[in-house]
Amino acid sequence: MSTPLISIKNLRKSFGDHEVLKDISLDVERGEVVAIIGASGSGKSTLLRCINLLTLPDGGEVAVGDHRIAFDGIRTVLPNNRQLAKFRASTGMVFQQFNLFPHMTALQNVMEGPITVLKTPKAEAESTALSLLSKVGLVERAGFYPDKLSGGQKQRVAIARALAMKPTVMLFDEATSALDPELVGEVLNVMKSLASDGTTMIVVTHEIAFAREVADKVVFMRNGVVAEAGPPSVVIDNPTQECTKAFMARHSASTTAIASLTRVA
Repeated sequence: MSTPLISIKNLRKSFGDHEVLKDISLDVERGEVVAIIGASGSGKSTLLRCINLLTLPDGGEVAVGDHRIAFDGIRTVLPNNRQLAKFRASTGMVFQQFNLFPHMTALQNVMEGPITVLKTPKAEAESTALSLLSKVGLVERAGFYPDKLSGGQKQRVAIARALAMKPTVMLFDEATSALDPELVGEVLNVMKSLASDGTTMIVVTHEIAFAREVADKVVFMRNGVVAEAGPPSVVIDNPTQECTKAFMARHSASTTAIASLTRVA
């Protein structure tokens, strides 16, 4: 059997007395798209942030490719800055908020990481950035500053910026939740394109239709644990756990209500 590209073992994280992640174990194969779904507060975003160590786990182990870091719940050994930078370079993360540099154009935002962190020559970084902006459908906006871009365009620039670092895996934390409904589709289309290209992706999302269409594996989280995991045909369409069934029923009812209101409007 092949070694998983990402391996999470017995991951735990608490904030004060609140245990957010409880003994999470999860493997992600190379080229696999994993969608993480669940109610707000179930630990989805914390899990994603633990994968690239923006949040340091209290216990367990995280491995991405050849980089493996273990955490001791009693005596956590923190990676040094160089180890952290090397580890994080293997993950490209796209957040709810775009976090673009406001004083830089779209092109400059995408170029900045490779030039500053990877020490890529400027001409090469510019060529790569233009190619990535073309990939996300924004090459004609290369010279625009963020305040002249729509929310969907800003998020697509953020995706291009993450890709410019040549990550091993792309992590998406509710990448469409801050967007107006009419802009969600353009970002999801870029993510679908990445999936079609074989990009390894872990996607925290409330977009159940997207998860059903694109994901190879769906992980349903509840109260800090993986309650159910498997292909979309099982977890979304035919869940076996009662908590998953209840969540999907609520989602279906909510979707029906929104569609009804849209028809009335």
